[in-house]
Amino acid sequence: MKNFVSIFSGVACAVVLAFLCVSCNTSTQPTASSPGRISTATGLEYNDDDGFKVNDFRGQPDGPNLVFIEGGRTVLGSFEEDVMNSRDNLERTVTVASFYMDETEIANIHWLEYTHFVNQDSSQEFYRSALPDTTVWAKRLAYNDSYVNHYFRYPGFRFFPVVGINWEQAMDYCTWRTAIVNYKLAEDAGEDLPEGGGRIPLESGVVLPDYRLPTEAEWEYAAQALIGTQWMDENNTHRRQYPWDGHAVRNPYGKQMGQILANFKRGRGDYAGIAGKLNDGAMITASIYDYPPNDFGLYNMAGNVNEWVLDVYRPLSYQDMEDLNPVRRDGFLDDEKKYDYANANSLISDHTRVYKGGSWADVAYWLNPGTRRYLEQDSATATIGFRCAMIRAGSNY
Repeated sequence: MKNFVSIFSGVACAVVLAFLCVSCNTSTQPTASSPGRISTATGLEYNDDDGFKVNDFRGQPDGPNLVFIEGGRTVLGSFEEDVMNSRDNLERTVTVASFYMDETEIANIHWLEYTHFVNQDSSQEFYRSALPDTTVWAKRLAYNDSYVNHYFRYPGFRFFPVVGINWEQAMDYCTWRTAIVNYKLAEDAGEDLPEGGGRIPLESGVVLPDYRLPTEAEWEYAAQALIGTQWMDENNTHRRQYPWDGHAVRNPYGKQMGQILANFKRGRGDYAGIAGKLNDGAMITASIYDYPPNDFGLYNMAGNVNEWVLDVYRPLSYQDMEDLNPVRRDGFLDDEKKYDYANANSLISDHTRVYKGGSWADVAYWLNPGTRRYLEQDSATATIGFRCAMIRAGSNY
């Protein structure tokens, strides 16, 4: 019996010592923000006269207007009746990695700022190509002349979403925004700025990854905001028809009960209700901060304006895309030739892009995050805008 107790005690002590040893090793292991002074691969010292330079790093800097979207598993696709009979977004389970997204749509004031700088350092040809197409408001049988002339430039519309922007212009804006934000971050951090506006090295640790358009999967995941329905261990209490709870477009809770939760067209000819009781308060677009944000803190993920996403449109994308960070960049596995775009028998090509979310001129059906439509990437309308996204770098979730 004594021998058994001695053996058991010895094993227990060994386990405790091993645990303490692991704990000690873990506490001294290098990390991205605390890499140590010596290379664990070569034994050479970092940052000496001839050594490898390792800059200070305290995590990805905060980008202006960006909200963190924690990734995870979700079911993408529309789970309600397919009234358009398109069958182009059937349900499937995917995982979306964490990323950042603008909390608001890009507004007129942001685009005016962009064109201001473009006018200073680019050709007049490119400056003109960066201007929104204000004629998207023009209708032969409607008097929308005031929007054509005033919507983009009049100060009263500053924080309304910019429209008349095609997919290509939105991509150019993302490139410009990356450069201008990173220049400011590097300047504030005291970094040596490259002459002639060259690229600031990512290794500096003070700049951000590229701004870009969100993928369709990212956009749909962010609009669902199912983090607000999470319960206990990996359970969601319910799906969402819209970016908010319930199967109605009105607020079911508290002092705001009965108020419309998005800017959309309630029915034929009904853009805002009647005088004295406007149901959504907007006959066209509304402020980018109007209506409550969803559980990720994102405004207007339903209604106001549709939003461009990165993906090329294919009706069967749900079948042939990856289930981790899915995106469709081109016609891989689904060539445009099969759609006969060249002979005008289809609108589907490698230049048609998805847009999501519904707009001020759409009925409630299009407010569902799972619905999707598409348009030529060089086309613009008064109902499509966009917001930017960005990866969360240096993270495995």
